[in-house]
Amino acid sequence: MGHRAVRNRLLIACAALLGLLPAQAQAWGFFAHQTTGQIAWENVAPATQAKIARLFRAAPLLATPECPLASIEDASTWPDCVRRTRWRWGYTAAWHYRTAPVCEAYNPRSNCSGGNCVTAQIERSQRLLADESLPAHIRLEALAFMVHFIGDVHMPLHSGDHEDRGGNDIDTAYGIAPGLNLHWIWDGPLAERAITSAEVRLVRRYSEEERAELGGGDPAEWGRESWQISRDFVYPEAFDRPACEGEDLGDEAALTQEDILRAIPISQRRVQQAGIRIADYLEVAFAPGALPEAERN
Repeated sequence: MGHRAVRNRLLIACAALLGLLPAQAQAWGFFAHQTTGQIAWENVAPATQAKIARLFRAAPLLATPECPLASIEDASTWPDCVRRTRWRWGYTAAWHYRTAPVCEAYNPRSNCSGGNCVTAQIERSQRLLADESLPAHIRLEALAFMVHFIGDVHMPLHSGDHEDRGGNDIDTAYGIAPGLNLHWIWDGPLAERAITSAEVRLVRRYSEEERAELGGGDPAEWGRESWQISRDFVYPEAFDRPACEGEDLGDEAALTQEDILRAIPISQRRVQQAGIRIADYLEVAFAPGALPEAERN
């Protein structure tokens, strides 16, 4: 058996073990979120890094010692950590997604009552982060939410839905590993395999040309991108037929090794886009006067 085959079997076995973790640990996996944060850190200016580092000094005022917040990696996962304390942070659960039916026309304003969805909270968090009149710990909280939510909106099944809670209700085999669900696969093992198998490291300083190609847009557009990937790729690959034709898709699916290999470059690109767009939003938030006056009133 060759080295590549051995590595693939080990990755599949790890995925099966990861499927046993509590559901709360599984929002665009810990590793994927940290990777987007690291990409962002490598692609912001040193002056922006220094301003972010100063904000981290305010972490004790948030009183979340069980959820450290001392680095961009911590910030990328902090919102998932704190919402485990449901009596205090449970109200933020709806902020991590904004699903839309893949078989209906995309509406960027639906399923976001009172701004309780991921796209609205990205914009809100950037506005709070940019407001230097606010206490440092409020801005730090906003930074963590913004970094994390930009990651979330780039995971396809945080936007696409087929009456299955974004794939959570679809039992899906991942190669030879049974017993996972479609959402968790895209959140965890698939994203992790995409990151670790990249021919060129995803965490690095990107060229201006790469940043221009990967960046741009706003949260509503990023959500539409994820929704379209769900409709045109995620569901068809899992069920081996178009998502919106014929009978109901059912509640069981499977991803073969061929399916996984086709999904890897898509997952890699979403991680890269999330990291670069986090960097762009951080630069705007920390640039004096960068937000329009109306945004600051």
